[in-house]
Amino acid sequence: MLDAIRDFFSGSMQPDSDTEPAVEHSDLRLAACALLLEMAWADDEFSEEERDHLQAGVRRHWGLADAEAAELLEMAERERAQAHDLYQFTRLIRQNYSLGQKMVLAEIMWGLVFADGELSSREDYLIRKVSGLLDLQIAYLSEARNRARGGGTAPDGPFVVD
Repeated sequence: MLDAIRDFFSGSMQPDSDTEPAVEHSDLRLAACALLLEMAWADDEFSEEERDHLQAGVRRHWGLADAEAAELLEMAERERAQAHDLYQFTRLIRQNYSLGQKMVLAEIMWGLVFADGELSSREDYLIRKVSGLLDLQIAYLSEARNRARGGGTAPDGPFVVD
């Protein structure tokens, strides 16, 4: 199954002409998922509500089936566990995502934070740190937070590089 997912990503997801030649969509998806997983674990608990929110977001934004989304999250968890810091993930996203894509990603991060009904100081700190590493201004971060809380309309479309 893992080989099938890797084949799917390497065969059907070609790099965007605006991205570096070595950066593929699968790399960006892994980076985004690793950041989302880091956010989910920020309070040292990955609740069922957070898990459901993350899986639904991955399926919806990348058009993946349940099994494909689960495989992508498993691969991202392995990458996250091996990473020394978040920079390797944020660098890829900062360089290859548009402002709109970064905002959708931030909105999903806020959704993860709010999914269990509690906002820990560690979660708040981490989302602000990641947003800074992504060059996402505070005003945009606040807008993403409001959207995640239901105070605005979510942007249409995926946060992948098309």
